[in-house]
Amino acid sequence: MEQYIGLIPLGFAVGTLGTLIGAGGGFILAPVLLLVYPDKSPETITSISLAVVFFNAFSGSLAYRKMKRIDYKSGWLFAIATVPGAILGAYTTTIIPRQLFNGIFGILLVLTALFLILHPEKKNKNENDTDSFLIARRIMDANGQIYTYKYNPWLGFLLSIGVGYLSSLLGIGGGIIHVPILVQLLNFPTHIATATSHFILAIMAGTGSLVHLFQGSLTEGIYQTIALSVGVLFGAPLGARFSKKIQGVWIIRSLAIALGLVGLRILLMIFK
Repeated sequence: MEQYIGLIPLGFAVGTLGTLIGAGGGFILAPVLLLVYPDKSPETITSISLAVVFFNAFSGSLAYRKMKRIDYKSGWLFAIATVPGAILGAYTTTIIPRQLFNGIFGILLVLTALFLILHPEKKNKNENDTDSFLIARRIMDANGQIYTYKYNPWLGFLLSIGVGYLSSLLGIGGGIIHVPILVQLLNFPTHIATATSHFILAIMAGTGSLVHLFQGSLTEGIYQTIALSVGVLFGAPLGARFSKKIQGVWIIRSLAIALGLVGLRILLMIFK
């Protein structure tokens, strides 16, 4: 177990940054694991990353709960939608070759990064839209700040099914996909999106991790999972506190930069 102690600081960094931007940290952890353990199978890498994302999301959600920034009504709806996709994604990892896995992952990260750099924040919200499909939400956080927005729950439900599949397939938790969707397509304020995304992640990653556990793919990486999870449990609350001091547009830009660098590094691995 001593050889895995060095993973605790990595878990701390993943927990801090992942919670800050509402992405769970899997987009950082999975590529690092691919680099550190080049001989491990995609299902093992995915199972470790997803389990750590669960502990990070759970710890981060407790911190965001105190801030009262989680939209629980929307969060439960989207979380339920991610469950079938998460189960299917966990099973799919066993049939995808490592090189193809790396390629899909790298391209997804780079494309998402480019989109967020070009569109860090949606300007034209639809608070005054009278579309009958939209539902209105009003959230007041612990500091008394009020967030109002409207979104289409059917669109959110369908998109969340796909998020569940991709997140479980790649072991990234889904936050890097869900946060942009919540902000860009569903009009969530960034701070509410990051907090709600973490709540969804806890349920989604927990479901996918249970499937990996029953499959036996998590057994090979159990010690890595324990060490990394210790780190994220301490890092997640810190990331939530940092989020109070950073404007939403900079949270999205930070997410984009991190995604782009990691995605390029993964793609370079393929051509070595």
